[in-house]
Amino acid sequence: QVQLVESGGGLVQAGGSLRLSCAASGGTFSMYVMGWFRQAPGKEREFVAGVGWSDGRTYYGELVKGRFTISRDNAKNTAYLQMNSLKPEDTAVYYCAAGRGDILLRFWVLPSSYDYWGQGTQVTVSS
Repeated sequence: QVQLVESGGGLVQAGGSLRLSCAASGGTFSMYVMGWFRQAPGKEREFVAGVGWSDGRTYYGELVKGRFTISRDNAKNTAYLQMNSLKPEDTAVYYCAAGRGDILLRFWVLPSSYDYWGQGTQVTVSS
């Protein structure tokens, strides 16, 4: 059983930056695809970014491409989401998720592809 704990959320002005962290325990972190999702009030959970387990390849949602960067440190069992040029529409609860390493890239965007989820961290961007 993998436990995921997000941190790093908060309140930031538009144009600012935040870095989210996702600390994993209870499993072999290096063998999981790690994803970040977000959910705003009244909206469905949305894929933000994913990073593979073996080659570190990454994939981003269209709304964050060029502004957000996902990374992982397998030695620290931690995934990160660096968020730059934040916009008010980025306001949401951000969740990290872990899924089996053999998830095909085209399925990274689906919440159902992931087996484990963190509790979420709130990100609020003021205009």
